[in-house]
Amino acid sequence: MDYGVAGTALASGILFGYVLEQAGFGSPCKLTAQFRLTDWSVFKVMFTAILVASLGILLLQSGNYFGSSGFFVPTTFFWATAVGAALIGAGFAIGGYCPGTSVVGFVSGRIDGLVFMLGMVLGILGFASIYTAPITQSILHTAQISAKTLPQWLGVSPWIVWAGMVVVAVAGFLLGRMMEQRSHGVLTADDIVESVDPTSDSAHQGRAVPSNLGAGSVS
Repeated sequence: MDYGVAGTALASGILFGYVLEQAGFGSPCKLTAQFRLTDWSVFKVMFTAILVASLGILLLQSGNYFGSSGFFVPTTFFWATAVGAALIGAGFAIGGYCPGTSVVGFVSGRIDGLVFMLGMVLGILGFASIYTAPITQSILHTAQISAKTLPQWLGVSPWIVWAGMVVVAVAGFLLGRMMEQRSHGVLTADDIVESVDPTSDSAHQGRAVPSNLGAGSVS
């Protein structure tokens, strides 16, 4: 084992988890609010990360830093991707966590974070038990898309695709801001700790009122 790499990975994971918790992402309220279209923080964070990472990859490719072999891109199978995306999206919406934030939620004292983690383990074991079944293999290995990347599939420059992603991000940010204003703002870390839901109005005063945000204990 390379202890240097392992130590760096562990430190990065702890720092990442700390930032997630400080931003309120360790609470399921954040993710479920995204699905309700009242808090677009998840979209903003993820799309920003995608844009920054993809820009870095394009710049490194331009400088040939990956070498002649480039880097691995898995083959896309349409139905496997579609079914998998639907299942994981449903899990996010129902449980309010993604795999990473469930760990953050559990470490910060939320029981539902542990329940979600156990559900993931059961799901992995369940999938492994039916992996060799004919129907599973049919879903996993049909409708193969020969192109490995979106620029290859569209037949355009990767920079055009990246520019399109920027346009989508800007449009999403503007739409998100508009919908957040209509729902009276995003869920902050303080809102979650204090069990206050800014998307709920009192009957006449239009102010934030206490709500059942506390999913498990929060220190």
